[in-house]
Amino acid sequence: MTIAQDSAPYAIAELDPGHAEAIRATLPLVGAHIDQITPLFYAKMFAAHPELLRDRFNRGNQTQGAQQRALAASIATFAAHLVDPALPHPRELLSRIGHKHASLGVTAAEYHIVHEHLFAAIVEVLGAETVTAEVAAAWDRVYWLMATTLIDLEAKLYAEAGVAPGEVFRETRVVRRVDDPSGAATFVVESADPARPLPDFLPGQYISVGARLPDGARQLRQYSLINRPGTHRLAFAVRRVVAADGTPEGEVSAWLHENIGAGDTLEITLPFGDLTIDPDATTPLVLISAGIGVTPMAGILEHLAVTTSDRRTLVLHADRSAAAHPLRDIVTTLVGGLRDSDFRAWYQAEGHGLMDISQVELPRDADYYLCGGNSFLQGIRSQLLAAGIPGSRVHFELFAPNDWLLAPA
Repeated sequence: MTIAQDSAPYAIAELDPGHAEAIRATLPLVGAHIDQITPLFYAKMFAAHPELLRDRFNRGNQTQGAQQRALAASIATFAAHLVDPALPHPRELLSRIGHKHASLGVTAAEYHIVHEHLFAAIVEVLGAETVTAEVAAAWDRVYWLMATTLIDLEAKLYAEAGVAPGEVFRETRVVRRVDDPSGAATFVVESADPARPLPDFLPGQYISVGARLPDGARQLRQYSLINRPGTHRLAFAVRRVVAADGTPEGEVSAWLHENIGAGDTLEITLPFGDLTIDPDATTPLVLISAGIGVTPMAGILEHLAVTTSDRRTLVLHADRSAAAHPLRDIVTTLVGGLRDSDFRAWYQAEGHGLMDISQVELPRDADYYLCGGNSFLQGIRSQLLAAGIPGSRVHFELFAPNDWLLAPA
């Protein structure tokens, strides 16, 4: 099945009544067994394609099980919309997934690999007596409706970037490394091939960085761009992820901090990401972040500064302390240089408590951009909705595999 080229963005064909009935009947069953299905699926897929775990998937997330839950939940969210169109359209979910896939170089062929091993796991867990031919056909339809929607979106993103599907990797040279007082490190890169300069980007977009680790794996992580567009250089900040509370140390962040400096080469991808501002808009902006989630906000502020924007801009940030606040000096300097802007921070170690936006006068006609950890984003999003801010004005970025939790409620 393919979606017509002139169809509306994220248009989704309907399930026929028989398929819809089968999905309604089995969706609770699939959900109840999802913690058995998804680990088995990944085990099967990685056994058949070990290169995917080595060079594509985040091994830390796999160890913790986060990626497994994210895939299952995204398909379940999509299926729920198909059988109940009154539920919010999953366009934001699809857009986030599509941009992240493009940033990783995902191609259409990989959807066939996922399909093969996911459906094998479903049958093995639920049993052939449950997954009848009719049930299998219904879930197959759901999967390919979602997959084809994403394949079409990703093809469009690749075309807009001027590359063939998956051809997003570039070799760069690090021209500068700056170690921030917070412990984050900023890396500035340019193309290793002067005849092939790095492209421009939109404020708020990100790149994937490929780390060639000692065991031969190429692990990919995504980092927001923090510099102003138009320089043919890309800058991104990395906070080292330390082992804590049973979670492993960040493989890529540790590798970057320990091994990469000015003069080194680094593999990155072209910029992607849909948490971007409209450069022609004049409405107020509210940028809300926690921890290293400040990075896309720094990129947006750089854009506002270079364009001498008159937009009313409110910057809110939460962190452990002022010393732990990444890019604090850069952000406060940028805010101070804008014509109509304010900055406020909540530092827990300094007695400020958690961010409470009821303490702030919020512009009613503003666009709100959020970036931070999952619980932070859900909490702030709830506060904004309680304050009467329409959900359509709230945009968020989360570099974690469970961002499906933030699909419109």
